Amino acid sequence: MDMTTRMFREEGWIRKTCKVCGKPFWTLDPDRETCGDPPCDEYRFIGKPGIPKRYTLDEMREKFLGFFEKRGHGRIKRYPVLPRWRDDVLLVGASIMDFQPWVISGEAEPPANPLTISQPSIRFTDIDNVGITGRHFTVFEMMAHHAFNYPGKPVYWMDETVELAFEFFTKELGMKAEDITFKENPWAGGGNAGPAFEVLYRGLEVATLVFMQYKKAPENADPGQVVEIKGDFYVPMETKVVDTGYGLERLVWMSQGTPTAYDAVLGYVIEPLKKLAGIERIDERILMENSRLAGMFDIEDRGDLRYLREQVAKRVGISAEELEKAVRPYELIYAIADHTKALTFMIADGVIPSNIKAGYLARLLIRKSIRHLRELGLEVPLAEIVAMHIKELSPTFPEFREMEDVILDVINVEEKRYQETLERGSDLVKREIARLKNAGKGEIPLERLILFYESHGLTPEIVKEVAEKEGVRVEIPDNFYTLVAKQAEKAGKAEAVEYVVDFELVKDLPDTRTLYYEDPFMREFDAEVLRVIDDWVVLNATSFYPEGGGQPYDTGVLAVDGEEVKVTSVQKVGKVILHRVERPELFREGARVHGRINWERRIQHMRHHTGTHVLMGALVRVLGKHVWQAGSQLSTDWARLDISHYKRISEEELREIERLANRVVMENRKVTWEWLPRTEAEQKYGFRLYQGGVVPGRAIRVLKIEDWDVQACGGTHLPNTGLIGPIKILRTERIQDGVERIIFAAGEAAINWMQETEGIIKKTAEIFRVPPEKVPETAERFFNEWKEARKEVEKLRKELAKLLVYELESGVEKVGEVEFIGRVVEGTIDDLREAANKLRKDKRVVILITGEGHFVVAVGDSLDITAEELAKVITGVAGGGGGGRKELAQGRIKNPLKAGEAIEEVKKRLG
Repeated sequence: MDMTTRMFREEGWIRKTCKVCGKPFWTLDPDRETCGDPPCDEYRFIGKPGIPKRYTLDEMREKFLGFFEKRGHGRIKRYPVLPRWRDDVLLVGASIMDFQPWVISGEAEPPANPLTISQPSIRFTDIDNVGITGRHFTVFEMMAHHAFNYPGKPVYWMDETVELAFEFFTKELGMKAEDITFKENPWAGGGNAGPAFEVLYRGLEVATLVFMQYKKAPENADPGQVVEIKGDFYVPMETKVVDTGYGLERLVWMSQGTPTAYDAVLGYVIEPLKKLAGIERIDERILMENSRLAGMFDIEDRGDLRYLREQVAKRVGISAEELEKAVRPYELIYAIADHTKALTFMIADGVIPSNIKAGYLARLLIRKSIRHLRELGLEVPLAEIVAMHIKELSPTFPEFREMEDVILDVINVEEKRYQETLERGSDLVKREIARLKNAGKGEIPLERLILFYESHGLTPEIVKEVAEKEGVRVEIPDNFYTLVAKQAEKAGKAEAVEYVVDFELVKDLPDTRTLYYEDPFMREFDAEVLRVIDDWVVLNATSFYPEGGGQPYDTGVLAVDGEEVKVTSVQKVGKVILHRVERPELFREGARVHGRINWERRIQHMRHHTGTHVLMGALVRVLGKHVWQAGSQLSTDWARLDISHYKRISEEELREIERLANRVVMENRKVTWEWLPRTEAEQKYGFRLYQGGVVPGRAIRVLKIEDWDVQACGGTHLPNTGLIGPIKILRTERIQDGVERIIFAAGEAAINWMQETEGIIKKTAEIFRVPPEKVPETAERFFNEWKEARKEVEKLRKELAKLLVYELESGVEKVGEVEFIGRVVEGTIDDLREAANKLRKDKRVVILITGEGHFVVAVGDSLDITAEELAKVITGVAGGGGGGRKELAQGRIKNPLKAGEAIEEVKKRLG
């Protein structure tokens, strides 16, 4: 594709080929031979800033957004880093993700067009480079300007994008024009692709300008339309998107010329940590050379890191070992500062550390940070470091201050949990080492390291520490955390939905008119049959609610030609509603039917669904804004609400939640719903709309409880909260790491439950023969008396056991050279075992059998015969089974009447 823009043509730019990488680039400097991109060029701004004015993060962000706002771009607030509007990615890794898929597909209007934004982005692809290369972050802000060129509605394209970038860099920031290069490098990602420019300045990539105009080619694509980009095949998109990304942190670094980007933007954490760790100030030249050379490549494995150390050491004239000792503490502190900042954003936006999806990645950052602190010898709680970020960043991100208590509590709980994991973990590692040694292996393989981390939370460094004490080698690849993060991201992909019938069979039918939305109290209706597919009937209109959004389908009857037919299921395919009927042969296209829904079932579903929204509002207010709905399911008798929460809900909190929810019911607040275009709803109510997961479609149905809760919801609801009736929380349970389940009942279901509970209390009171209010203290008294009686029984049993042993000892017989005790006695198997052990002597055989048939055999050490052999003699006579060791065996005989005969048979065997 021709990438000669208006500016390149008119301003004297020259297209050259880089002598190192062979890629084309544009420059104003006729003598330039390299593209400006590492490893073709080194950083040329460290120690001598490439921007004349020194900027802070806030100043640079404002400079950028203000520049584009003045040039007709709408300024948009940041989106959360946890993308509630989509289920195909775990975290927002670029500003364009805010507008995928709905805005790019044209199903939703962009919040402004063109627009400008500074989007906090989180990427784990470079986690093992963080702290080492000087420029890689897990969290960074991608400043961007986007233009969505819909068919027939162009905004701007390549010419204007390149000119805006050049103007911003030269006129606004004062970069030298002759040092800027535009490198041609096509971009592909997330199923889209397009030509792109990397904007490079003094060895650093400061922006990427992507012209997204292709999508993955379907199998039946017209060959004339297909283009190949980076080995994949694409076809043109209808919408062409200007997708730019400017590195906020990198530009701040360029303006300061510090040894690393971390020093430029995270000093408020780095400096206190350096003091706490007592790190000696090293020659800045060492850090600068380290950054200059580290910028030349990514750390892919241990060999890369070793090579980097050797090259830097050579340049500064010290040994690689001395260099490692000097820079390693800095690298650890840089990584801690970055990881804890990423955690602040993640937890503030609703990520709860766990073993799955985004929670897994948060836990990875927490455990890696704790490990780094340990390597530095620092005892600082991780929450203290996170608090530094909250203090520094709150003026720009006030949500951090609002959620400070929760964020810090989450971190503290996780740190404590990790400590417990470590205590349990060393035993696991020791067992694994023993297994390897038995198999003659002297190294723990990588897949086991990953398993230890994923299943038990043990970082490879801890495994190594334990293993090396036991003489077993552990090799940790430098990209270990990148590997596990990639696996977590793969596991986070959404599964495809299966439909009840093939979409092709209904795609030509009109959308079914949804009478249940027009009037949720409509119990009966008339409609026309549009199609019969197997045992499913499609009507032109229905008041039967189809299954979805955690609400079960309605049941009822459809009357056709004077016959009533049961409706057993109602489902939705696209916007067509299908009713499964018991006798489909009675229905024909064009027939008129009369529908009647099972009202008792529906009204309970409505009580429980509106009750779920009321309860959700109470949960957020009592537990904190980190609480998000993780799933829900209703039935007529109870409802289930799953929420993200990092610890068990206390009894006190539950009472407060229940009290608050019922107060909202008694206040009889208004419940309203409206259909809104997606972007308008998001801008008006924020992303808390998506409590129940991703909501498809151009318009979304927004349900609002007056001054309490707003959610996108497709369910049927009551017009006010008073109609819900009482809300009673029945129980809570932890269903998985980071998810609490609340089971509750509303309306008649709650009354039924209260009456059943009251009945149980009354019956218990009758048994105890006390009034209901005295049941707890009476039960406690009985329990204590029972415990005392049990102790007394145990004491007496021990006395009896002593007497039994005394009595048996006095009845020893001689059978040849062997002392023999054989008796049928009373007692439990434990009593028998204890007595046999006390009676067992060197040349003695003890056989004890109870009236129920339990038996124990004890044999002295110097005898040739084993207890197990004698047990077989007993069961040979009296049936049953048993077994044991040489000195002790036990079992049970089938016929207790033959116990005496079995004892005699043993005596014979001994004689």
